[in-house]
Amino acid sequence: MLGCGGSAGVPMVGGADGRGDWGACDPSERRNRRTRASIILEGDDGRRILIDTGPDMRNQLIDNAIPQVDAVLITHAHADHITGLDDLRILNRIINQPMPLRTDAATMEALRLRFDYAFLPWRPPSFIRPALEPEIITPGDRITLAGMSIEVFNQDHGFSTSLGLRIGRFAYCTDVVALDDAAWRALEGVETWLVDCFQRDPHRTHAWPALIEEWVAKLGPKRTILTHMGNDMDWGWMMRNLPLGIEPAYDGMEIAIAR
Repeated sequence: MLGCGGSAGVPMVGGADGRGDWGACDPSERRNRRTRASIILEGDDGRRILIDTGPDMRNQLIDNAIPQVDAVLITHAHADHITGLDDLRILNRIINQPMPLRTDAATMEALRLRFDYAFLPWRPPSFIRPALEPEIITPGDRITLAGMSIEVFNQDHGFSTSLGLRIGRFAYCTDVVALDDAAWRALEGVETWLVDCFQRDPHRTHAWPALIEEWVAKLGPKRTILTHMGNDMDWGWMMRNLPLGIEPAYDGMEIAIAR
């Protein structure tokens, strides 16, 4: 778990003393400090997929001792999920080749507009800019990336959409407020579910605790872990109020998942 925070992180910039706006979160609880949402998937052979390239990516990889990434998948084109993309050039140098990058057509178009230089042909031997091996994927596809089989499905993100991911009995659903029938079919049988839960009250583009409880009752996963949390999702409050089987993530958390 590289990061489990909302689009502004926790704390947000500001606060009375300029040291951050913690909202309802206790600043003395280290698990309340959250960078932007991103995860690393590591396969049995040690190869790794980076999910999203947010603005905290560089520090996240260093803080979590990630020496190499072998492929990247982007869930959607919102700034908190893509604006670290330029740092892929350092990862290019480590693997000494263009980086496989997978996302849907709309997100790929947005990336090309914002990072056009990353899509230029690579000129060996140096990496002075990111070099990508882009490929468009479509919701409903099952792809193999860095040796891992991944099913991708569409999610309702309010005013836009995002990609959800199913890998074996694990699923990752960041930035989602509603799921259609195809998404529920893709999630059937999931045992560990890492899912968006931005704030305590209902939100137009993100899930909230009461909605998550409804989804968990429908899906029946053994373990549900909340991510993309804002600054009213205090660790202590969640530990006291979330039902058994639902827990908050924290930056640096590691999860072992069954294939």
